Amino acid sequence: MSEQRSIKQDYQGQALDHVLVHDGSGAAKPTVLIIPTVMGVQPLELGFAERLAALGYNSLVADLFGRRFTPGTDKEAAFAAMGALRADRAALRDRLLAVLETTRGLDEVDSNKLVVIGYCFGGQCALDVARSGADVVGAASFHGLFDPPGLPANPIKAKVAAYHGWDDPMVPPEAVVALGKELTEAGADWQIHAYGHVGHGFTNPNASQMGIAGVAYNQAAERRSWQSLVAFLGETLG
Repeated sequence: MSEQRSIKQDYQGQALDHVLVHDGSGAAKPTVLIIPTVMGVQPLELGFAERLAALGYNSLVADLFGRRFTPGTDKEAAFAAMGALRADRAALRDRLLAVLETTRGLDEVDSNKLVVIGYCFGGQCALDVARSGADVVGAASFHGLFDPPGLPANPIKAKVAAYHGWDDPMVPPEAVVALGKELTEAGADWQIHAYGHVGHGFTNPNASQMGIAGVAYNQAAERRSWQSLVAFLGETLG
């Protein structure tokens, strides 16, 4: 049975409110840092964390925005907040690394066994953590954005996995090839899984409610990518 606990963090005067999903034992365990979509912390990501808890991993669902958005009513505010973070990728990287260090410092976290994963915007964030050269054992992106941050390249220590819908209108095939080239040049151990006839947001059963062409749930891709993640976590976290 898992438990949830609020983890407060003051970041440059902004109050962030993460959620730790753990087994209640207080023991340091292999941990997954989950970076949500543009909508921030939602039941969707908390559900993923609960599924990871059933596999024996603790998780921290990160709050990058300092607020909770309500799907259907806060869409414009959420995209504006995401746009502000994406406009300065160096500052975004600093924010991500600060959240990573907060996660690493928790009693329930084995600091030597940390993987960061993310969804959509969060997928780009997971890749940016890996690109920073951070000391994490793995990074995985689900229907993430692939465009590089335009910062000096660092050797990538983490193993990297990317789960991608081939028909994602936000990430054309040339961006997939570019990511593979980038990861190769950074010395990463990497894998990219592309799912045919699948668009953006395929892990979210409510993705189509965003009203954006090419954004939709795909049950088969969700199942396949999760199975791949389980194998990836087994390899990186044990």
